[in-house]
Amino acid sequence: MTFIDFVEWLGEAPVSMLMGAATGITFGVAAQRSRFCLRAATVEFARRKLGPSVAVWLLTFSTAVVWVQAANLSGLINVQDARMMAVAGSWSGAIIGGLMFGVGMVLARGCSGRLLVLAATGNLRSVVSGLIFAVVAQMTIGGWLSPLRDWIAALWVTPGGRNIDLLAALHLPDYAGLALGVVTAFLALEISRRNKIGASRLIFASGVGFSVALGWALTSALARISFEPMPIESATFTGPSAHTLMYFLDRNAVLEFDIGLVPGVFIGAFLSSILAKEFTFQGFEGEANMRRAMTGAAMMGFGGMLAGGCAIGAGVTASSIFTGTAWVALTSFWIGGMIADWLIDQPHATWRPRAATTASAEMASASSPD
Repeated sequence: MTFIDFVEWLGEAPVSMLMGAATGITFGVAAQRSRFCLRAATVEFARRKLGPSVAVWLLTFSTAVVWVQAANLSGLINVQDARMMAVAGSWSGAIIGGLMFGVGMVLARGCSGRLLVLAATGNLRSVVSGLIFAVVAQMTIGGWLSPLRDWIAALWVTPGGRNIDLLAALHLPDYAGLALGVVTAFLALEISRRNKIGASRLIFASGVGFSVALGWALTSALARISFEPMPIESATFTGPSAHTLMYFLDRNAVLEFDIGLVPGVFIGAFLSSILAKEFTFQGFEGEANMRRAMTGAAMMGFGGMLAGGCAIGAGVTASSIFTGTAWVALTSFWIGGMIADWLIDQPHATWRPRAATTASAEMASASSPD
Protein backbone atom coordinates (compact mmCIF):
# COMPACT_ATOMS: atom_id res chain seq x y z
CA MET A 1 0.00 0.00 0.00
CA THR A 2 1.42 3.36 -1.03
CA PHE A 3 1.23 6.49 1.07
CA ILE A 4 -1.50 7.86 -1.22
CA ASP A 5 -3.49 4.65 -0.84
CA PHE A 6 -3.11 4.83 2.92
CA VAL A 7 -4.39 8.41 3.01
CA GLU A 8 -7.34 7.56 0.75
CA TRP A 9 -8.21 4.55 2.92
CA LEU A 10 -7.96 6.28 6.31
CA GLY A 11 -8.71 9.90 5.41
CA GLU A 12 -6.60 13.06 5.55
CA ALA A 13 -7.72 14.17 9.02
CA PRO A 14 -6.89 10.87 10.80
CA VAL A 15 -3.56 10.67 8.97
CA SER A 16 -2.76 14.22 10.06
CA MET A 17 -3.60 13.25 13.63
CA LEU A 18 -1.32 10.20 13.42
CA MET A 19 1.47 12.41 12.09
CA GLY A 20 1.01 14.68 15.08
CA ALA A 21 1.15 11.65 17.37
CA ALA A 22 4.39 10.41 15.76
CA THR A 23 5.94 13.86 16.14
CA GLY A 24 4.71 14.11 19.72
CA ILE A 25 5.94 10.69 20.82
CA THR A 26 9.38 11.43 19.38
CA PHE A 27 9.42 14.77 21.16
CA GLY A 28 8.13 13.32 24.45
CA VAL A 29 10.74 10.56 24.67
CA ALA A 30 13.61 12.84 23.67
CA ALA A 31 12.57 15.76 25.91
CA GLN A 32 12.09 13.51 28.94
CA ARG A 33 15.48 11.86 28.56
CA SER A 34 17.40 15.06 27.71
CA ARG A 35 15.57 17.27 30.28
CA PHE A 36 15.20 19.91 27.59
CA CYS A 37 13.78 23.20 28.94
CA LEU A 38 14.17 26.80 27.86
CA ARG A 39 13.45 28.03 31.39
CA ALA A 40 16.40 26.10 32.81
CA ALA A 41 18.68 27.45 30.07
CA THR A 42 17.67 31.08 30.66
CA VAL A 43 18.19 30.73 34.43
CA GLU A 44 21.68 29.33 33.89
CA PHE A 45 22.52 32.14 31.48
CA ALA A 46 21.09 34.76 33.85
CA ARG A 47 23.48 33.45 36.50
CA ARG A 48 26.45 33.75 34.13
CA LYS A 49 26.76 30.03 33.50
CA LEU A 50 27.02 28.11 30.25
CA GLY A 51 25.85 24.92 31.91
CA PRO A 52 24.19 21.67 30.82
CA SER A 53 20.77 23.22 30.19
CA VAL A 54 22.24 25.85 27.87
CA ALA A 55 24.13 23.13 26.01
CA VAL A 56 21.00 20.98 25.64
CA TRP A 57 18.91 23.90 24.41
CA LEU A 58 21.54 24.98 21.86
CA LEU A 59 21.94 21.42 20.59
CA THR A 60 18.17 21.02 20.23
CA PHE A 61 17.87 24.35 18.45
CA SER A 62 20.81 23.72 16.12
CA THR A 63 19.63 20.20 15.28
CA ALA A 64 16.21 21.53 14.30
CA VAL A 65 17.76 24.26 12.15
CA VAL A 66 20.17 21.85 10.41
CA TRP A 67 17.51 19.22 9.62
CA VAL A 68 14.85 21.73 8.55
CA GLN A 69 17.15 23.86 6.42
CA ALA A 70 18.70 20.78 4.79
CA ALA A 71 15.20 19.50 4.00
CA ASN A 72 14.27 22.88 2.56
CA LEU A 73 17.38 22.99 0.36
CA SER A 74 16.74 19.46 -0.89
CA GLY A 75 13.10 20.24 -1.75
CA LEU A 76 11.67 17.86 0.85
CA ILE A 77 9.81 20.78 2.43
CA ASN A 78 9.05 24.32 1.33
CA VAL A 79 9.21 26.68 4.29
CA GLN A 80 7.20 29.29 2.39
CA ASP A 81 4.18 26.98 2.69
CA ALA A 82 4.42 26.87 6.47
CA ARG A 83 1.38 28.10 8.39
CA MET A 84 3.65 30.32 10.50
CA MET A 85 5.08 31.98 7.39
CA ALA A 86 1.87 32.25 5.39
CA VAL A 87 0.08 34.65 7.74
CA ALA A 88 0.92 38.14 8.95
CA GLY A 89 3.03 38.26 12.08
CA SER A 90 2.89 40.71 14.97
CA TRP A 91 6.06 42.41 16.14
CA SER A 92 4.24 43.92 19.11
CA GLY A 93 2.77 40.54 20.01
CA ALA A 94 6.16 38.87 19.74
CA ILE A 95 7.77 41.41 22.07
CA ILE A 96 5.04 41.79 24.70
CA GLY A 97 3.84 38.19 24.56
CA GLY A 98 7.40 36.89 24.54
CA LEU A 99 8.32 38.84 27.65
CA MET A 100 5.16 37.60 29.41
CA PHE A 101 5.89 34.02 28.44
CA GLY A 102 9.49 34.32 29.63
CA VAL A 103 8.42 35.60 33.05
CA GLY A 104 5.68 32.99 33.23
CA MET A 105 7.95 30.04 32.56
CA VAL A 106 10.24 31.11 35.42
CA LEU A 107 7.30 31.44 37.78
CA ALA A 108 5.88 28.07 36.70
CA ARG A 109 9.33 26.44 36.81
CA GLY A 110 9.07 25.17 33.27
CA CYS A 111 8.05 26.21 29.78
CA SER A 112 4.79 24.84 28.37
CA GLY A 113 6.39 21.89 26.62
CA ARG A 114 8.34 20.96 29.72
CA LEU A 115 5.19 21.13 31.85
CA LEU A 116 3.54 18.61 29.55
CA VAL A 117 6.53 16.28 29.79
CA LEU A 118 6.70 16.61 33.57
CA ALA A 119 2.95 15.97 33.89
CA ALA A 120 3.46 12.66 32.10
CA THR A 121 6.09 11.65 34.66
CA GLY A 122 3.73 12.10 37.63
CA ASN A 123 4.34 15.76 38.45
CA LEU A 124 0.92 16.91 39.67
CA ARG A 125 2.11 20.52 39.86
CA SER A 126 2.60 20.42 36.11
CA VAL A 127 -0.82 18.83 35.59
CA VAL A 128 -2.50 21.78 37.32
CA SER A 129 -0.26 24.35 35.62
CA GLY A 130 -0.76 22.70 32.23
CA LEU A 131 -4.54 22.79 32.52
CA ILE A 132 -4.47 26.48 33.47
CA PHE A 133 -2.13 27.13 30.56
CA ALA A 134 -4.51 25.40 28.12
CA VAL A 135 -7.63 27.17 29.47
CA VAL A 136 -6.03 30.62 29.29
CA ALA A 137 -4.72 29.86 25.79
CA GLN A 138 -8.27 28.96 24.70
CA MET A 139 -9.61 32.15 26.31
CA THR A 140 -7.01 34.06 24.31
CA ILE A 141 -7.93 32.36 21.03
CA GLY A 142 -11.67 32.98 21.11
CA GLY A 143 -12.74 33.88 24.63
CA TRP A 144 -12.74 36.86 26.92
CA LEU A 145 -9.05 37.59 26.39
CA SER A 146 -9.18 37.56 22.58
CA PRO A 147 -10.05 41.28 22.18
CA LEU A 148 -7.01 42.24 24.27
CA ARG A 149 -4.79 39.91 22.26
CA ASP A 150 -6.11 41.31 18.97
CA TRP A 151 -5.56 44.89 20.13
CA ILE A 152 -1.96 44.29 21.22
CA ALA A 153 -1.15 42.22 18.14
CA ALA A 154 -2.49 44.90 15.81
CA LEU A 155 -0.18 47.60 17.18
CA TRP A 156 2.69 46.57 14.88
CA VAL A 157 2.32 43.90 12.21
CA THR A 158 4.38 42.63 9.30
CA PRO A 159 3.45 44.12 5.90
CA GLY A 160 1.89 42.30 2.97
CA GLY A 161 -0.22 39.82 4.90
CA ARG A 162 2.70 37.44 5.44
CA ASN A 163 5.43 37.02 7.99
CA ILE A 164 9.04 37.96 7.30
CA ASP A 165 11.57 35.44 5.99
CA LEU A 166 14.70 36.63 7.77
CA LEU A 167 17.12 35.01 5.33
CA ALA A 168 15.45 36.71 2.38
CA ALA A 169 15.02 40.01 4.21
CA LEU A 170 18.73 40.09 5.04
CA HIS A 171 19.65 39.06 1.48
CA LEU A 172 21.53 36.01 2.71
CA PRO A 173 22.20 32.96 0.54
CA ASP A 174 19.92 29.93 0.81
CA TYR A 175 22.55 27.93 2.67
CA ALA A 176 23.02 30.59 5.39
CA GLY A 177 20.45 29.00 7.69
CA LEU A 178 22.11 25.59 7.43
CA ALA A 179 25.52 27.16 8.08
CA LEU A 180 24.22 28.93 11.20
CA GLY A 181 22.79 25.64 12.46
CA VAL A 182 26.11 23.86 12.01
CA VAL A 183 28.04 26.62 13.80
CA THR A 184 25.55 26.59 16.68
CA ALA A 185 25.85 22.80 16.90
CA PHE A 186 29.63 23.03 17.31
CA LEU A 187 29.15 25.65 20.03
CA ALA A 188 26.67 23.37 21.80
CA LEU A 189 29.05 20.42 21.63
CA GLU A 190 31.90 22.50 23.05
CA ILE A 191 29.74 23.65 25.99
CA SER A 192 28.66 20.03 26.43
CA ARG A 193 32.28 18.88 26.54
CA ARG A 194 33.12 21.44 29.21
CA ASN A 195 30.15 20.28 31.29
CA LYS A 196 30.97 16.60 30.71
CA ILE A 197 27.49 15.81 29.38
CA GLY A 198 27.09 12.16 28.43
CA ALA A 199 26.50 10.99 24.88
CA SER A 200 23.04 9.66 25.73
CA ARG A 201 21.72 13.04 26.84
CA LEU A 202 23.20 14.71 23.77
CA ILE A 203 21.56 12.18 21.46
CA PHE A 204 18.18 12.74 23.05
CA ALA A 205 18.66 16.53 22.94
CA SER A 206 19.24 16.18 19.21
CA GLY A 207 16.10 14.04 19.11
CA VAL A 208 14.01 16.96 20.32
CA GLY A 209 15.25 19.04 17.40
CA PHE A 210 14.74 16.13 15.02
CA SER A 211 11.09 15.84 16.11
CA VAL A 212 10.53 19.41 14.88
CA ALA A 213 11.96 18.51 11.46
CA LEU A 214 9.90 15.31 11.46
CA GLY A 215 6.69 17.30 11.88
CA TRP A 216 7.60 19.61 9.02
CA ALA A 217 8.46 16.66 6.74
CA LEU A 218 5.35 14.61 7.54
CA THR A 219 2.89 17.46 7.05
CA SER A 220 4.69 18.47 3.85
CA ALA A 221 4.22 14.95 2.47
CA LEU A 222 0.50 15.09 3.27
CA ALA A 223 0.12 18.60 1.84
CA ARG A 224 1.53 17.45 -1.51
CA ILE A 225 -1.28 14.94 -2.06
CA SER A 226 -4.08 16.76 -0.26
CA PHE A 227 -7.16 17.68 -2.30
CA GLU A 228 -7.41 20.99 -0.43
CA PRO A 229 -4.61 23.52 0.19
CA MET A 230 -2.94 22.53 3.44
CA PRO A 231 -0.30 24.65 5.21
CA ILE A 232 2.51 22.61 6.72
CA GLU A 233 3.19 22.72 10.46
CA SER A 234 5.16 21.11 13.26
CA ALA A 235 5.52 21.01 17.04
CA THR A 236 4.09 23.82 19.13
CA PHE A 237 2.08 23.70 22.35
CA THR A 238 0.10 26.88 22.95
CA GLY A 239 -2.62 26.52 20.33
CA PRO A 240 -2.52 22.69 20.29
CA SER A 241 -3.00 22.51 24.07
CA ALA A 242 -6.14 24.61 23.75
CA HIS A 243 -7.36 22.68 20.70
CA THR A 244 -6.79 19.33 22.42
CA LEU A 245 -8.70 20.50 25.49
CA MET A 246 -11.63 21.60 23.32
CA TYR A 247 -11.53 18.36 21.33
CA PHE A 248 -12.41 16.43 24.47
CA LEU A 249 -15.09 18.97 25.41
CA ASP A 250 -16.74 19.47 22.02
CA ARG A 251 -18.26 16.49 20.18
CA ASN A 252 -18.15 18.45 16.91
CA ALA A 253 -14.39 19.01 17.03
CA VAL A 254 -12.40 17.50 14.16
CA LEU A 255 -9.18 15.52 14.07
CA GLU A 256 -6.04 17.40 13.10
CA PHE A 257 -2.28 17.41 13.66
CA ASP A 258 -2.65 19.19 17.02
CA ILE A 259 -4.95 16.51 18.43
CA GLY A 260 -2.28 13.88 17.95
CA LEU A 261 0.66 16.04 19.01
CA VAL A 262 -0.22 16.76 22.65
CA PRO A 263 -1.32 13.22 23.60
CA GLY A 264 1.71 11.91 21.69
CA VAL A 265 4.09 13.95 23.84
CA PHE A 266 2.34 12.73 26.97
CA ILE A 267 2.53 9.08 25.88
CA GLY A 268 6.17 9.34 24.84
CA ALA A 269 7.27 11.03 28.06
CA PHE A 270 5.20 8.64 30.19
CA LEU A 271 6.67 5.52 28.59
CA SER A 272 10.17 6.98 28.75
CA SER A 273 9.84 7.77 32.46
CA ILE A 274 8.47 4.28 33.19
CA LEU A 275 11.31 2.55 31.35
CA ALA A 276 13.88 4.79 33.06
CA LYS A 277 12.17 4.22 36.44
CA GLU A 278 11.75 7.97 36.87
CA PHE A 279 7.95 8.10 37.18
CA THR A 280 7.00 9.51 40.57
CA PHE A 281 4.07 11.52 41.91
CA GLN A 282 4.91 15.03 43.16
CA GLY A 283 2.72 17.83 44.48
CA PHE A 284 2.93 21.48 45.43
CA GLU A 285 5.17 22.49 48.34
CA GLY A 286 2.89 25.02 49.99
CA GLU A 287 0.38 27.66 48.98
CA ALA A 288 2.96 30.20 47.81
CA ASN A 289 4.46 27.81 45.26
CA MET A 290 0.99 26.93 44.01
CA ARG A 291 0.07 30.60 43.49
CA ARG A 292 3.37 31.19 41.75
CA ALA A 293 2.94 28.24 39.37
CA MET A 294 -0.66 29.10 38.54
CA THR A 295 0.23 32.72 37.82
CA GLY A 296 3.11 31.65 35.59
CA ALA A 297 0.94 29.19 33.67
CA ALA A 298 -1.68 31.88 33.01
CA MET A 299 1.00 34.28 31.79
CA MET A 300 2.36 31.63 29.44
CA GLY A 301 -1.10 30.85 28.07
CA PHE A 302 -1.78 34.46 27.13
CA GLY A 303 1.80 35.35 26.25
CA GLY A 304 2.31 32.30 24.05
CA MET A 305 -0.79 33.00 21.98
CA LEU A 306 0.14 36.67 21.69
CA ALA A 307 3.73 35.86 20.70
CA GLY A 308 2.65 33.43 18.00
CA GLY A 309 3.96 30.35 19.78
CA CYS A 310 5.61 28.94 22.87
CA ALA A 311 9.21 28.07 23.70
CA ILE A 312 8.97 25.27 21.13
CA GLY A 313 6.48 26.69 18.65
CA ALA A 314 8.14 30.07 18.20
CA GLY A 315 11.48 29.34 19.88
CA VAL A 316 12.44 26.28 17.83
CA THR A 317 9.82 25.30 15.24
CA ALA A 318 9.17 28.72 13.67
CA SER A 319 12.72 29.91 14.27
CA SER A 320 14.08 26.90 12.36
CA ILE A 321 12.42 28.28 9.21
CA PHE A 322 13.62 31.80 10.09
CA THR A 323 10.23 33.37 10.63
CA GLY A 324 10.91 37.00 11.55
CA THR A 325 8.52 37.46 14.48
CA ALA A 326 9.53 34.06 15.91
CA TRP A 327 13.12 35.21 16.35
CA VAL A 328 11.88 38.35 18.09
CA ALA A 329 9.66 36.20 20.33
CA LEU A 330 12.56 33.85 21.09
CA THR A 331 14.75 36.79 22.11
CA SER A 332 11.93 38.09 24.30
CA PHE A 333 11.56 34.65 25.96
CA TRP A 334 15.20 34.79 27.00
CA ILE A 335 15.01 38.40 28.17
CA GLY A 336 11.77 37.86 30.13
CA GLY A 337 13.12 34.70 31.74
CA MET A 338 16.39 36.33 32.79
CA ILE A 339 14.64 39.42 34.16
CA ALA A 340 12.29 37.23 36.21
CA ASP A 341 15.21 35.27 37.62
CA TRP A 342 17.15 38.44 38.46
CA LEU A 343 14.20 40.11 40.19
CA ILE A 344 12.38 37.17 41.76
CA ASP A 345 14.65 34.20 42.39
CA GLN A 346 18.18 35.55 42.70
CA PRO A 347 17.45 38.10 45.49
CA HIS A 348 15.97 35.33 47.66
CA ALA A 349 18.94 33.09 47.00
CA THR A 350 21.30 35.94 47.95
CA TRP A 351 19.72 37.29 51.12
CA ARG A 352 18.11 34.32 52.84
CA PRO A 353 19.91 32.74 55.80
CA ARG A 354 22.05 29.76 54.92
CA ALA A 355 19.61 27.12 56.24
CA ALA A 356 16.66 28.70 54.49
CA THR A 357 18.65 29.05 51.28
CA THR A 358 19.58 25.38 51.41
CA ALA A 359 15.97 24.35 51.96
CA SER A 360 14.82 26.62 49.14
CA ALA A 361 17.45 25.16 46.82
CA GLU A 362 16.31 21.64 47.64
CA MET A 363 12.68 22.55 46.90
CA ALA A 364 13.66 24.24 43.65
CA SER A 365 15.70 21.20 42.68
CA ALA A 366 12.73 18.94 43.32
CA SER A 367 10.46 21.05 41.15
CA SER A 368 13.03 22.07 38.58
CA PRO A 369 12.72 20.77 35.01
CA ASP A 370 16.37 19.80 35.20
